[in-house]
Amino acid sequence: MANRDGDTYGGRAVAGRGGAGRTGVAGRTGPGGGVGRRAVAAAAVLGGAVALSGRGPAWAAPRPGSPRGAGAAGGLRPLLPAPSGPYRIGASVLRLVDRERPDPWLGAGSVRQVMATAWYPAGDVRGRPRLPHMTPRAAGSFASWAPRTHPRVPPTGVDWAATTTHAHLDAPALAGRRRPVLLYSPGGGDPRTLGTCVAEELASHGFVVVTIDHPGDASEVELPDGTLRETVFRGDPRTDPELFQTVIATRLADVRLVLDHLAGLVSPAVGHRCDQPGRALPRGLARALDPHRVGVYGHSAGGTTAAQALYDDRRIAAAANLEGYLSHPGTPTGHPGPLFPVARDGVDRPLLLLGTDGFRDAEFERTWSAAVARSRGHATWRQMAGATHATLTDYAALAPQLQAAGLITAEARAELVGTIDPARSVPLLRHLVRTFFARHLGTP
Repeated sequence: MANRDGDTYGGRAVAGRGGAGRTGVAGRTGPGGGVGRRAVAAAAVLGGAVALSGRGPAWAAPRPGSPRGAGAAGGLRPLLPAPSGPYRIGASVLRLVDRERPDPWLGAGSVRQVMATAWYPAGDVRGRPRLPHMTPRAAGSFASWAPRTHPRVPPTGVDWAATTTHAHLDAPALAGRRRPVLLYSPGGGDPRTLGTCVAEELASHGFVVVTIDHPGDASEVELPDGTLRETVFRGDPRTDPELFQTVIATRLADVRLVLDHLAGLVSPAVGHRCDQPGRALPRGLARALDPHRVGVYGHSAGGTTAAQALYDDRRIAAAANLEGYLSHPGTPTGHPGPLFPVARDGVDRPLLLLGTDGFRDAEFERTWSAAVARSRGHATWRQMAGATHATLTDYAALAPQLQAAGLITAEARAELVGTIDPARSVPLLRHLVRTFFARHLGTP
């Protein structure tokens, strides 16, 4: 079922299954042809909050009185790699409210609020400050939660609030044409900020990217009024089928909310719609959106979300799943569970399945193989060698800096992001995602 391609990345060939070099990329696609399918809307299921991750140890909540951002003052100030594209970048923080949907983690009487950041090619950036990677409050919470979601992240010694992005806050969008729009859903328990490296790269090459936080799921989300929503999970949701269904259904509904909002921005009747009272969008941003060229990508649970959103919503033209399972948890735990419709039926539009050799098991083999086989040439499987799950996030760039500062060992770094050099892994991930969407959505 594996086909050999002639593609090369970074001077190393993309081979068929098992054919990649130590730091290469293995690839396979299904047979050619098209497939039709029914659009299936995922029903939101309200449930109790108990757990989340994807694989690994159960989380422990921060102990009462535990330090927030311990060791931040005078600690390591991590740097993000510069994007490679020709455009300067703007960024705008958005708050979206779905008043018709209660928040599943808050219960009756609540409304769902979603925070997002729009990244886009910018025009004049003079006088526009750089957007911080995390706000001080979010960084303090992240310092407490990150070692629980990713146990090799050090609990102290890092000034997470000191890192800045390469984007200029609320700079006017570059005028000239409408651009493809990409939505990003982060991994379970991760904030949207851990997808910054790829988002900036895409924006610097002409895409508009909207990175989405899923409050109650993400480790921390700061709302405009200063409220800090921290994760309600305390373990792995794949041990609880009903909870996992709620997690993915909520994420899918969040993606639809963002798509609906973007469609409203493009509508001439709406114009410069405010996402927050008294706050207008950056000049030219609404006119930069192309509603006919939309893609979604995501990591881990966000990858599951991206793939299923492609199946559910015809507004989405292409999707990339960065190492998300395509099945529900089995009962009892550890047994194969029902496939998501995207894997059960396949898709008739482009789907990239990008994984690593350090994070694979029988369930990945079963579910991703089903998606490839049933998509009849529309799904492509790629694998990064010498890598693992968090290589597909900003940790790929951050972990080597943590090691160089003596905050983690070489063994801990390898466990967190694999043995692949970030000088290779970061450009490779950026390249694979960017070229996939450029190929299927057109030149930005």
